[in-house]
Amino acid sequence: MSEVIISVKGLVKKYDDFTAVNNLSFEVERGEIFGLLGPNGAGKTTTLEIIETLRKKTSGEIIVDGKSLDKNPQAIKKIIGVQLQAAGFYPNLNLVQIIKLFAGMYNRHVDPMQLLATVNLEEKAKNKFKQLSGGQKQRFSIATTLINEPKVVFLDEPTTGLDPQARRNLWDLIKRVREQGTTVVITTHYMDEAEELCDRVAIMDAGQIIAQDSPDKLIDNLVAKGFTRPKAVKEANLEDVFLDLTGKELRDD
Repeated sequence: MSEVIISVKGLVKKYDDFTAVNNLSFEVERGEIFGLLGPNGAGKTTTLEIIETLRKKTSGEIIVDGKSLDKNPQAIKKIIGVQLQAAGFYPNLNLVQIIKLFAGMYNRHVDPMQLLATVNLEEKAKNKFKQLSGGQKQRFSIATTLINEPKVVFLDEPTTGLDPQARRNLWDLIKRVREQGTTVVITTHYMDEAEELCDRVAIMDAGQIIAQDSPDKLIDNLVAKGFTRPKAVKEANLEDVFLDLTGKELRDD
C-alpha cells in the first residue's frame, strides 16, 4: 500500500479579496514524481511555496512526512530541497564554493566533486555560476537541492527556456533523483514533460484542482469521451527530428 508523504487539506490562500488557492486538497505518495499543472495564475507556485514554508497560508492543514506545517515548520525545512532560481546564488563564487557554503548552512559534510559528478558538472567545478549555460545552471540548481539529503524535492518549472537536448538530459536527472528514493514535486507548462516524468498529476485552474490521476488515465478518460485530434498524429514530431539530427548528448559550452 502506498505511503503518503505530503498531505494537503483545505488549503486556502487569500490576498485581500483575491483567493489564489481555494480549498485545495491532495496527497503525494512517497517515492513518486507528482506534477502540479495549470495555466499562469492557477496557484501552482503559491501552493508549492506554502508547502515549502516560504509563504504563509490563510487556512488549511499541511503535513509533510508526518510533520505539521503549523506545529513544526523547521522540521519540514530540514527534510525538503527547494530549487533556487539564478538570483539565489552568489554569482562570483565557483561551484565548489557554493556547495560548501550551502553545506555549512545545513551543517552537513558534502563532497563537492561527488555531488557535481551526479549532475555531470565536475569539469565546471572551478567555474563561477554566472559562467554556466542555461542547462548547466538548472542542473547545478537541482544538485544544490540534494545537499541536505532531502526526502522531498520541489522543482518549479525546471526546464523553462532550455533547448531539447538540455530538457531531455534534465529529465534523466530528475528520474535519477527519484530512483535514489527522493519524492519529487514538479510544476511545468510542458505537457510532454509531465507525461514523460510524472506518476500522477493534479491539474489546477483558478486555485482549485479540477482533475487528478496518472497521465495515462487522464488521457484514456478524454479518449473515452469521444475526443479525437483534428489532425492525424504522426509517429514522430519536430523535436524527434531535431534530436535525431543533433544527438541527445550534452552540449555544455
